[in-house]
Amino acid sequence: MIVFPASSVSGGVGFVSRSITADTTVNFPCTTTNTPCQNSPARRSPPLTTVSKVSVYDGSNSRTVNGFDRSSSFSNDERQIRRSAEWKAAKDYNERGLLFEGKVEGFNNGGLLIRFYSLVGFLPFPQLSPSHSCKDPDKKIQEVAQSLVDTMLSVKVIQADEENRKLIFSEKESSWLKFSPQLKYGDVFLGRVGSVEDYGAFVHLRFPDGFYHITGFVHISEVSWDLVQDVRDVLAVGDHVRVKVINIDREKSRVTLSMKQLEEDPLLETLDRVIPQDYSLDPNASDAGHLGTIEPLPGLDTIIQELLKEDGIHDVRISRQGFEKRKVSQDLQLWLSNAPPVGDRYTLLARAGRQVQEIQLITSLDQEGIKRALQQVLERVP
Repeated sequence: MIVFPASSVSGGVGFVSRSITADTTVNFPCTTTNTPCQNSPARRSPPLTTVSKVSVYDGSNSRTVNGFDRSSSFSNDERQIRRSAEWKAAKDYNERGLLFEGKVEGFNNGGLLIRFYSLVGFLPFPQLSPSHSCKDPDKKIQEVAQSLVDTMLSVKVIQADEENRKLIFSEKESSWLKFSPQLKYGDVFLGRVGSVEDYGAFVHLRFPDGFYHITGFVHISEVSWDLVQDVRDVLAVGDHVRVKVINIDREKSRVTLSMKQLEEDPLLETLDRVIPQDYSLDPNASDAGHLGTIEPLPGLDTIIQELLKEDGIHDVRISRQGFEKRKVSQDLQLWLSNAPPVGDRYTLLARAGRQVQEIQLITSLDQEGIKRALQQVLERVP
């Protein structure tokens, strides 16, 4: 069980021990188990840290026992009526998606304890806003929790189950409600990498107020135009990156990001753009129409032969070549030009070192079909 009323049935409140009264037992998740909770240190921590005093208002003069206020003028029926009313309020907050300003009463290995009137609910550490960890990245989660004790947090009720006495909060969902209206498709944010997975990276977005309020996701396919086998080869926790918003799912509170879309697609270039204007094309190649006229770049002849094996590709010829001022890469690079097709004729570009060759492709495929054919060929060619 997670939630308990601040005033116990027999007139006692106890946070330090898990038994509040002889007939009321509260089990907090992830308190003193041998298996550490997610985002918590492996070492064993005290089961709970709280403020030294909790006031219980029940209509009579309060008194303090062992550092906590207690009073007992309410009858059991009256206390039950009050608790039921508060659970009803919690359910209303949950169903209507309202935000609540709750005081942090303490924490355990799994999360924070949040005051909701006389009830105390639970906010798991993964449901904290990223603003806390980004503010001081070197702090451990327990240190962050300690610094939040006695502060007020804006939270959303994400579970209110009176029967099982579970009252769960999320600050992350609260931040989404407050700041997601500022997100628009195409927006560019500075971000900080929060975690890296096999399938992509979670990035905390920095808003104009300087805080990181929302976390988005960059899929592995949106990290770079280059083939990325392992995201960890490109990104690490704590890296600062620029990202573009490419999708917003407001129902699921998700934002999808891209890093590569802030760079030009290397598959969309023209030879005239690659070659500086003060560098003319090779005059001997300008009227070339056959492979024998221009010696293909190393490895290009094999790729051309493999392309001719693809369905929908009818002819592949090198038409002309040029030379760049600087050497970009000695490796062979191949991409699709953004020059508009002429009938069924598309243009490819190949580059190695300073040399660039233009290739005419006669095909019944569209642009996406050509890209897929290129990817299949490049996977076959070593």
